[in-house]
Amino acid sequence: MTNNQHTPVIVLGLGAMGQALAAAFVKAGVPTTVWNRSAGKDIDLVDAGAVRAGSVAEAISGDGLIISVLLDHASVHEQLDPVAARLTGRQWVNLTSTAPEESRELAQWAARHDIDFLDGGIMAIPSMIGTPGSAIFYSGGREVFDTNRSVLELMGSAEYFGDDAGAAALNDFALLASMYQMFAGFFHGAAMAGTGGLTAAEFAARAVPFLSAMVQGLPAYGAAIDAGTYAAEVQHLAFQKSALDAIVRASKDAGIAPDLLEPIAALVDRQVRAGHGNLAFARTIEELR
Repeated sequence: MTNNQHTPVIVLGLGAMGQALAAAFVKAGVPTTVWNRSAGKDIDLVDAGAVRAGSVAEAISGDGLIISVLLDHASVHEQLDPVAARLTGRQWVNLTSTAPEESRELAQWAARHDIDFLDGGIMAIPSMIGTPGSAIFYSGGREVFDTNRSVLELMGSAEYFGDDAGAAALNDFALLASMYQMFAGFFHGAAMAGTGGLTAAEFAARAVPFLSAMVQGLPAYGAAIDAGTYAAEVQHLAFQKSALDAIVRASKDAGIAPDLLEPIAALVDRQVRAGHGNLAFARTIEELR
């Protein structure tokens, strides 16, 4: 089965991501059954060769790997609880965005019903699915991963994080936390620059090379954090406090809400007050732990 890219799949949920995943399977010639709560989202997929199911029960009536791409953890239970008895002995991959503890709960639920469960975190937007830039993290049932790897890799590169069903979601959400805060920082900067007449597009053209240069420092930050050594060669926390305080003032003066910056400034302030002002900015992770 590992070398057979035509193992049937059943995709439950046809939001933007579910449609993209199903389209990748259909394009590769995989027999694909699709279901969605609301009608109309499967038209292009059915035209391309997918099989429409009118209900979850109908969708899972045939053979194949079951893949859920639903709204949230509650939606997974809402759709699968009523058909749990019919899932016994089946292989199920959950690609719904669920928090690590929710993924672990789903694994426990699956085990009680003798379902082979694999959880996944999608590190891509829908338009990236099936391209070299798409990556999906997996954890939980190793046999599900190994048996279906060739099919899973139609969606993107597949990396297995171990038998803890929450591990994929943990790594997924950790990266997304970095992404959201990076984008939020850009929004703040664009708002500030805009008060001086710079368009957001013009600001982006300047931000990309600057931020690209700054992220090159992440490996050094990671090494310092792992070693627990926060000696500052330049720009210690006391310096960072002064800089952040000035940026907060400048934001307020420009009429820009400092909501995104003030929590960071507060973390730095707390460290300086505690006597860590001579240490490096990387020590901030200790305030989060």
